Amino acid sequence: MVSVITGDLIKSRNLNSPTEWISVLKDSLTNISNNPSNWEMYRGDSFQLEQPDIIESFINAIYIKACIKTIKGLDVRLAIGIGNKTYQGENITESNGDAFLFSGETLESLKKEKQNLKIKTPNETLNQELNLYFKLALIAMDSWTTNTAEIVKLTLEHPDALQETLGNIIGINQNAVSGRQKRAHLDEILKLDAMYRRKISNFIL
Repeated sequence: MVSVITGDLIKSRNLNSPTEWISVLKDSLTNISNNPSNWEMYRGDSFQLEQPDIIESFINAIYIKACIKTIKGLDVRLAIGIGNKTYQGENITESNGDAFLFSGETLESLKKEKQNLKIKTPNETLNQELNLYFKLALIAMDSWTTNTAEIVKLTLEHPDALQETLGNIIGINQNAVSGRQKRAHLDEILKLDAMYRRKISNFIL
């Protein structure tokens, strides 16, 4: 069983140059998986990421969103599919299985629903519960500024670092780091991730 995140950028064509976001997206995907066969960018501003460790899928989606939202005016739709993988293609977009189908179908539904994060697994009860949590979390995440997104990105990259250390990296003090984390509702989002891991682990069992 694998997880697949399929995504596309929102309002990327409003930027003067695609180089503003291409390097950020590539870096985010590389940080998640340094195996280039696990991800691919296609159709300009779309991408797909395979994650063998499925309990990491939510936090990876959050990380991608934080990276993209460090660029003013940009956001991203993210669809998580969890299921079997039945075919290994030469690249990820040629692979197949429930995880890939679920992720692709869910991304299409997001465009119609104007929602930016959703999951689909073979368990409909689990889907309904997690998607309600995601919808509530998006109230905070869709409102991240570039500054709050930056601090979320940095915190996820350095999960054991003190606030003072994080502040030194970007040139702000500890109080400013704390304030940005609170405005991002990062503590609540990390608690949601912990809950997500438990539920997905139980789903596997």
